[in-house]
Amino acid sequence: MSLKIVVLAKQVPDTRNVGKDAMTPEGTVNRAALPAIFNPEDLNALEQALRLKDQHPGSTVTILTMGPPRATDVIREGLYRGADGGVLLTDRAFAGADTLATSYALSQAIKKIGMPDIVIGGRQAIDGDTAQVGPQVAQKLDLNQVTYVTSIEKVADGKIRLLRTIDGGIERVEAPLPILLTVNGNAAPCRPRNAKLVMKYKRALAPMERPADGTLSYAEEYEKKPYLTVTQWSVADVDGDLAQCGLAGSPTKVKAVQNIVFKAKESKRLTASDADVEDLVKELLESHTIG
Repeated sequence: MSLKIVVLAKQVPDTRNVGKDAMTPEGTVNRAALPAIFNPEDLNALEQALRLKDQHPGSTVTILTMGPPRATDVIREGLYRGADGGVLLTDRAFAGADTLATSYALSQAIKKIGMPDIVIGGRQAIDGDTAQVGPQVAQKLDLNQVTYVTSIEKVADGKIRLLRTIDGGIERVEAPLPILLTVNGNAAPCRPRNAKLVMKYKRALAPMERPADGTLSYAEEYEKKPYLTVTQWSVADVDGDLAQCGLAGSPTKVKAVQNIVFKAKESKRLTASDADVEDLVKELLESHTIG
């Protein structure tokens, strides 16, 4: 059986490079100040999708991402590895979205794409570490869901069989399609770029990435090769409710992001004496670290 698969992928700031400019005055992440990368666990999810495509001829893999125009890099990376297409959700109204607003926008886009057999994404993004978006999308689309997936064993007869990580071991699960899956970072790493696909898609652009003055290099190629134009949707394109998008639809706000590095001078050596333990507990209580 052929499968229609949508991969949820996110371009995230590299949290290993958090500095003083990591936050905006509005309390959102200043993504322009940080290097942008493909969210690591979304790459694990992409590999699972591509393996299903290899096993089921005729299957399609579509990358869905939300972000500014530069987030098209995520779609290009997916195309280089074997995805068939991608959709970029980009609109100022999407900016500042928390997990609730993000899952709303993604679910609206999936409805416009057409309900797939499998929606798959990483367990969580490294800029939020909430692991909420996948389950929230499943809830909004009324889909079955399995989280913490490490591998997919089989898809047949309208069912999927897979392995997932649980406390203390591995669980084998069988569930009916359609379904949403979130994939752990201990799943198989994503395959490298394919050289032929890089050559095919290296000039793929979303409309907002094109020069505003109309001086587009290799313009004739875009007329002859429609696949080089990445699909781009706004809030209106997905029939989105502005009250549920971006900051307006986000009940949670990021207060601060900072990089904490412990230094040797901030440590102290304690004995096992009751006095030292008592002093440590008092210090932790006074600093509100505990209690």
